[in-house]
Amino acid sequence: MELDLASDPHRRLNPLTGEWIQVSPHRSKRPWQGRTEEKPEQQKVEYDPDCYLCPGNERAGDARNPDYESTFVFTNDFSALKPDTPSEISNTENLLVARGEKGICRVICFSPRHDLTLPEMEPARIREVVELWTTEYEELGKREYINYVQIFENKGAIMGCSNPHPHGQIWAQETIPDEPAKELMRQSDYYEEHGTTLLGDYLKLEREREERLIVENDYFAVLVPYWAFWPFETLVISRRPFAGFTGMTEEEKDGLADIIKQITVRYDNIFEVSFPYSAGFHPAPTDGRKHPEWHFHLHFYPPLLRSATVKKFRVGYEMLGNPQRDITPEASARLLKEMPGKHYSLSEG
Repeated sequence: MELDLASDPHRRLNPLTGEWIQVSPHRSKRPWQGRTEEKPEQQKVEYDPDCYLCPGNERAGDARNPDYESTFVFTNDFSALKPDTPSEISNTENLLVARGEKGICRVICFSPRHDLTLPEMEPARIREVVELWTTEYEELGKREYINYVQIFENKGAIMGCSNPHPHGQIWAQETIPDEPAKELMRQSDYYEEHGTTLLGDYLKLEREREERLIVENDYFAVLVPYWAFWPFETLVISRRPFAGFTGMTEEEKDGLADIIKQITVRYDNIFEVSFPYSAGFHPAPTDGRKHPEWHFHLHFYPPLLRSATVKKFRVGYEMLGNPQRDITPEASARLLKEMPGKHYSLSEG
């Protein structure tokens, strides 16, 4: 019998991390009597006097925001990392081990508008966010003790976002975190063996097959990765191999803004709701080394499964054994590809 990836249980390898994903397509038909979430309320006010991130407002740490008209970045008033942490090691018989970790945490407000998420912003405004990401990556990465700059966004209360004003975060730190460290090792091994980037060759294969490719422009492509864990997980890959934000041309910055707009609009259109997700860039480390093996990319990890109120849980087998999904990546890709490129809130009627 030949394995049918559309219906038979199977495992798929994530070449970026070396980990396996269990896929169980037949389970997508099971009835759901579990927990449902409340459909999130849409934020429609342009300015909220009680919001810590709106222009001119006082923040929780007693600082006051300027009357910004574009993007705005500041050091988190309640940072998880601090630059003056002592780099000391505590070790008791190699069982109780800890080390101080220096770092800087920043908050980026995408827009002065309280009601505009990335899919609702004009590409020119998203381009301003891309420029700020680039500046922060470069300036933070130049600091001697910063070896990785993690740029990410948690969108929606379901993803633990503590403030509805559209914003993202940056955690810059001494140590390369576990996920990009795994990707560094796998990309390095692949480059050493093949002389090309892992994601460059993978993207070429996906563009030829067109099974999981959703949308692309001249500079970036979006696809549901073959090894996706989250139901509507996507991966944004640069068409040209480069390592970090500072390797982008001005045209590629325009292209990144455009592709972010395209995929986030499609997300919102699936269930006609402001689609929650955690998303983050994986640029090359800022450890002073050249990284020809690294291929710039962006992960989107949305939790929704069957509707705006049913989410995917990572529990049981997925915590103790392997990550597992029901709906296949190919089915998710077809649905996302079918979504219109115009935001549902702009539709007539």
